[in-house]
Amino acid sequence: MGPSEPDLKHFTDKYFLKTREIVRRFGDCRVTYAVFMRRPVIFTPKLAIDWLKEMAAARGVEFDIELCFAEGDWVGAGEPLMYVTGPLVHLSDLETVFLQRLGPPCVAAFNAFLMCTDLPYVSFIAMDARHCAGADMAEMMAYAASVGSAKARHEIGAKGFIGNATDATAHYFGNEKGLGTMPHALIGYARSTVRAAEMFHETFPDDPLYVLVDYFGQEVTDSLAVCARFPDLAAEGRLGVRIDTHGGRFVEGLDTAASYDVLNRHAAHAIRTYRTETELRWLTGTGVTAAAVFHMRESLNNAGFEKVRIIASSGFSPKKCKLMASVQAPIDFIGTGSYLPELWGETYATADIVIYDGEQRVKVGREFLFPDRPIAAE
Repeated sequence: MGPSEPDLKHFTDKYFLKTREIVRRFGDCRVTYAVFMRRPVIFTPKLAIDWLKEMAAARGVEFDIELCFAEGDWVGAGEPLMYVTGPLVHLSDLETVFLQRLGPPCVAAFNAFLMCTDLPYVSFIAMDARHCAGADMAEMMAYAASVGSAKARHEIGAKGFIGNATDATAHYFGNEKGLGTMPHALIGYARSTVRAAEMFHETFPDDPLYVLVDYFGQEVTDSLAVCARFPDLAAEGRLGVRIDTHGGRFVEGLDTAASYDVLNRHAAHAIRTYRTETELRWLTGTGVTAAAVFHMRESLNNAGFEKVRIIASSGFSPKKCKLMASVQAPIDFIGTGSYLPELWGETYATADIVIYDGEQRVKVGREFLFPDRPIAAE
């Protein structure tokens, strides 16, 4: 992924291209770039480094790349992520694309890590592909989710991200293919939630059956109908119901008062402490709330379907996941694209040359980037 050598000039900031031409005319020098970000991140460098190596090979040169951290490490704001050394004539025009492929994954991995550690008992599915700006971004985000997830597994044994929605990037999660069952369009096509489930099962009999249940606004009714239609799958734990109710209405059977009642039964502390307006909405409001999840679990259990899984989706950002964790919402899977960075300005990686032909030099105020040891000797 990323532009190849012949196409690079079309995707590079013009002042980098002009710098290259000036250096060619007045003489090359060996430089070292320090690369950093202005916020804490999880180090996620593979795609940027792979592209840089591809460009070096295409130009018949070598770059010395010294990573300051291992993949998956936590990095503080302003700490150098890496030092890249080589001929200025060959590095000057690579900065644009290199930074594009570094900053966003580092922030997305950080978000994914927070979500997985807050909800270690939940399996996540990356459903961000349709929210990405093209195939390059989709690859970066899938890679990022896998790195953040791996760190959460290693540190606290979280289940983390078990897969994603597309075949192209499934390998980052150790899978051959993407995961997914049905969109709302299939329910509309079938004219019935149960009929859509039947169609899916007839076509993919070996797959687990995870059914969207909010299309007709009858989340509980349709969930129980699907369970009754497939009792064997329900008993085997191969049946799940996915709640994706939008924020314009309550899940079937709930309103504000009923939502408070549900939480009072299952997580009374949740409503007896200070909450922001947003937190209250995620607890007892419209859409997929903590009350909605408890309500669904209660309804399934009361009908004898204790092994049926609950999949929750719709706006599961790091903050919403933390709220769900605070009440131990009984979610089995979360489908999310909301680990994508919300503030794109936070994804900007920066590179500054800090050494020219062995002499340390950088613009005033960036002296903190100077390496504290000799690097990349010629």
